[in-house]
Amino acid sequence: MSDVLSQLLEALGPDVVSTGDAIPARYRHDWSGLAPVLPLALLRPRNTEEVSKALAICNATGTPVTPQGGLTGISGGAHPDAAAVSLSLDRMNRIEGVDPEMATLTVEAGVILQAAQAAAAEAGLMLGYDLGARGSCTVGGTIATNAGGNQVIRYGMAREHILGLEVVLADGTVVNAMNRMIKNNAGLDTKQLFIGSEGLLGVVTRAVLRLQPRPPFTATAFCGCPDLPAGLRLLTAARKALGPALTSFEVMWPSFYHFMSDGTHQRRILAEEHGIYVIVEASAFTETAAREMLETCLGAAMEEGDVADAVLAASGKDERALWAVRESVAEYPNLMGPINAFDIGIPLERMAEAVAALESGLKAKFPDAITLSYGHIGDSNLHLVVNVPSAGRQQPDKEIKGFVYGMTRDLAGTISAEHGLGLIKRAYLGYSRSPEEIALMHQVKAALDPNNILNPTKAFA
Repeated sequence: MSDVLSQLLEALGPDVVSTGDAIPARYRHDWSGLAPVLPLALLRPRNTEEVSKALAICNATGTPVTPQGGLTGISGGAHPDAAAVSLSLDRMNRIEGVDPEMATLTVEAGVILQAAQAAAAEAGLMLGYDLGARGSCTVGGTIATNAGGNQVIRYGMAREHILGLEVVLADGTVVNAMNRMIKNNAGLDTKQLFIGSEGLLGVVTRAVLRLQPRPPFTATAFCGCPDLPAGLRLLTAARKALGPALTSFEVMWPSFYHFMSDGTHQRRILAEEHGIYVIVEASAFTETAAREMLETCLGAAMEEGDVADAVLAASGKDERALWAVRESVAEYPNLMGPINAFDIGIPLERMAEAVAALESGLKAKFPDAITLSYGHIGDSNLHLVVNVPSAGRQQPDKEIKGFVYGMTRDLAGTISAEHGLGLIKRAYLGYSRSPEEIALMHQVKAALDPNNILNPTKAFA
């Protein structure tokens, strides 16, 4: 190992290569909750050429590499390995430019998502995907995991917003696929190989992002519904009434909403308790359209009994207040300690059954278990957070995961809706993908990374 370190230091210098105690604590873990690990070395290249040199050396010496973005993932995809070099793209954070005519934004992979959104906004446009971790996650990380977030129901996953990529392969080859065209059917669309691949096939260094017109007006409502079937009827009605103006549809079960609002000392929006709580957001290009459409939709839903109570935001400050509890998830460590966090996908017709069975089943196994359920239900995406207080720091991770992922499989769902597999979910890949699909994944991996140096302990590797 000293040989690879000496080669990296010679090629890149001590400003890029850190080892031992010189590696800052923040690079020794991600947000998965796994114990911190000191990697063999930390590389923080400043440009694509340095990424290429680093990977060429690691490939030639058979040294594993863990690509890192903003370290906000919950699946352990960027978690360090003691035998691997961690490759952080955080220094590659230049916004190269906005093209308002082509409606594109060109950035380096280490750009923080919020900074990319701000650059688009300055040009009168918008980047159509958004996450709660917008202030710390990187564009490269969102590409590597094909991130989703709060606006998927209207704008789609990260994949829908990627026009072109620059990627460095395991052997150091730089693949320039920086397409800016919406239409480009000249051969295979190679960028798709790397979107959602969690750094197993190559390291994304630059990207061309597709931008959208920015609707200047939004309307946001916080609703209390009797139960999930009523909430799903509201979803159907909102899709019909609002059409493309429907931007977000977020559901919180009482387990999540009551626990998090009380824990973060935030006033509950509605006076009475309800079976589920829903945030509906619409956006439009005229001042009254979004609000009037949403008011009409909610009025009809209340007449049908699908909405028992609702509050419509009157200002931007009100909108932020309606979203506050939903976006309080960063408080989990303070309120719960160690957790098991799941981002599963469940067919909507079985979602109510799934939540009831998951929460009751976990309580039966662990009587003092805290289970919080919420998610992007318009996208069939359920987030579940579990903590067993009596277990302290030694949470029964294996038993909890086996139960949750087993039920997800039995309900024909997916073990990963938007956060990838990483280190935590890789053993359960067969619950959501066929043997033939997994075999094909391995064939692609072997073709692009024959020495298996890129994130070899993660995902399907």
